[in-house]
Amino acid sequence: MTTIRNLGTLAASTCALLATAHPRALPAQSAQAAPAARATSSAGATPSSAARATASTTAHTTTSEIDAHIRFLSSDLLEGRAPATRGGQLAMDYIAGELETAGVKPGVNGSYFQPVPIDVVAADQAHIRPTTSGKATMALRDPEDVVLAPGSATDNSAVHAEIVFVGYGVSAPEYRWDDFKGLDVKGKMLLVLVNDPPATPAEPALFDGNAMTYYGRWTYKYEEAERRGAAGMLIIHTTERAGYPWHTVVGSFAKSLRMLPRDPNLPPPLGVRGWITDSAATALLAQAGLDLAKLRDQAATRDFHPVPTGIMFDVSFANHVEHLQSANVIGVVAGRDPVLSHQAVVFTAHWDHLGIGPPVNGDSIYNGAVDNGSGVADVLAMARVAAASPHPRRTLLFVFVTAEESGLLGSEYFAEHPTVPITDIVANLNIDGGNVLGRVRDLNVLGEHKSSLGPSLARYVAPMELRLSPDAHPEQGHFYRSDHFSFAKAGVPSVSIGAGIDFAGRPEGWGKEQDEDYTAHRYHQPSDEYRPDWDLSGATQLADIVLGFGTSLANASAQPTWSAGAEFHRQAANGAAQP
Repeated sequence: MTTIRNLGTLAASTCALLATAHPRALPAQSAQAAPAARATSSAGATPSSAARATASTTAHTTTSEIDAHIRFLSSDLLEGRAPATRGGQLAMDYIAGELETAGVKPGVNGSYFQPVPIDVVAADQAHIRPTTSGKATMALRDPEDVVLAPGSATDNSAVHAEIVFVGYGVSAPEYRWDDFKGLDVKGKMLLVLVNDPPATPAEPALFDGNAMTYYGRWTYKYEEAERRGAAGMLIIHTTERAGYPWHTVVGSFAKSLRMLPRDPNLPPPLGVRGWITDSAATALLAQAGLDLAKLRDQAATRDFHPVPTGIMFDVSFANHVEHLQSANVIGVVAGRDPVLSHQAVVFTAHWDHLGIGPPVNGDSIYNGAVDNGSGVADVLAMARVAAASPHPRRTLLFVFVTAEESGLLGSEYFAEHPTVPITDIVANLNIDGGNVLGRVRDLNVLGEHKSSLGPSLARYVAPMELRLSPDAHPEQGHFYRSDHFSFAKAGVPSVSIGAGIDFAGRPEGWGKEQDEDYTAHRYHQPSDEYRPDWDLSGATQLADIVLGFGTSLANASAQPTWSAGAEFHRQAANGAAQP
């Protein structure tokens, strides 16, 4: 891979080719907007209160540079920035070129690129025809009723096994909870509920109350099924408990899946991973004389025992497997303290999105303007400012990770193969979705109470008349859904920082309405596109805060610490990565 200094030339030379490769034409402004603005101030703009409070910097982020970055990264030219694709390569080269132009040094042995091997597996969707037999016979439609995906990068996926309902699929000794009760589920098709077992009036703190723990994440459930030798797993979806609608599940599964090459020391993979709608699961179980509502009530207690259903699940399909390579893009601003410069504060944002997928209203390019072109734009602007400012005592790493949308693959790879020892990374600050709606009076911080980073950030922004707002949807487990989680699993105190919902100059409730509208109509949809009417004053506010806070951590004598009882407090000591 090579650094491309002039992406305007690249865009112009590639525009015609990509326009013929896909029916949607490149927006006229995309090629013109490719070179990001590099001015240190916007015409007519005034520095934000966050920027003024950042005494360690001499430059500030600008709305014009952030606007230009988002325009290019979310243009049709990049075809949705899927990892290991032409559009993904363009995104990586653009980021590296901007880092180089800003004076940010390469972070990987003289290169900006950390290669990340990725296995790409595409199921033959036309031949996914799951059938059931035994106590129930029902035609399950893909994707209306179920979505199925390969469990690993194999040429064929197949399951012929009895469905066993195992409640929430959780084995949590610290909560005295075991949904398996010693039942051997090897070779079975497991059916599980999404999210954690619910708290009760008698135990309001069970599974952290209404906040999702890692046991509630779908990733944990598949991992536990593999550890127990299951043939496959179906997770029962409800929008309320999953935190996203069914079309999000379909958009994530009904395309090529990306995964890291499998560690041969791990248990055998699942044959099939999938989701099933609540209505389809209800109808299927009813044919076997089982009531899903009653099973759900039983699963909410410690007395629950697995329920063999007598229903046989049968499916097989061929896969197309490719062994490809993407990359994390890494820049470094070296620390100035000879004693502390080997330590680092890491800023992350994922550059990838979903690429080209199922058409929605005639549009099949999933541009990912907010998710996460806006976050990349913020961190690129932060890197430019950091390079132009007095360097802090510790080193600053700017890591633009790949394949977040595929399961945090790029950040997981970085955490397993860090460019500096993982024990020398004192904190990770992540941006997954920048603020494109204007300045706010509050911040949303994922992981606020899990380490000292939350209280420290609250103190940092208090003079700016900003506050941290509690997670509006702790039951949705957002902490486990972005790249800071990979660092947390490796023992690094980590948070993801974003805008809250209290917007300056807007009526109460406006921010919540905007958030809900985005989730319902643009999140993981082709409609997540660049808009020229965005108010990017909130983007510079967020970027200045995150950079200023990270710089304060890099200058501090003490390191951030985990809170007592946080899930990964013990991992910091022993390096384990179990929930």
